[in-house]
This record gives sequence, C-alpha cells and structure tokens, in this order.
Amino acid sequence: MSILTHGLDQPFQAERPAHISEARKAQLKRIALQAFALLSMGSVLTALIALRTAIYVWRLHT
Repeated sequence: MSILTHGLDQPFQAERPAHISEARKAQLKRIALQAFALLSMGSVLTALIALRTAIYVWRLHT
C-alpha cells in the first residue's frame, strides 16, 4: 500500500532492508548447484544419444 501513497518526487525505498540468513543462503546455493547438475546431466545424456546415433548411422553407411 505504501507504493500508492508514495510521492513521485522522492525515490522509493523499502521499509526495511532485506536480510537473508546464512542458512537460507546455503539452501539457495545448494538448490542452484543441484539445478546446474541436473541441467549438466541432461546435456551429457543428449550428447551421448547423439554420439550413439552418429556411430550407428556411420556403421550403416560403410
């Protein structure tokens, strides 16, 4: 509601600064690393499937 009553002549600032606890930071870091690992595994799996397909097609045409 403070944004509705805030004057346009002064910059908007949060009523209190956002502080993230160390435990929350660690949890967010762990989630980010798990997401990165999952995406990396997906990329490796895709590369392996492409390699296997390429080998199959190469053997088929020789």
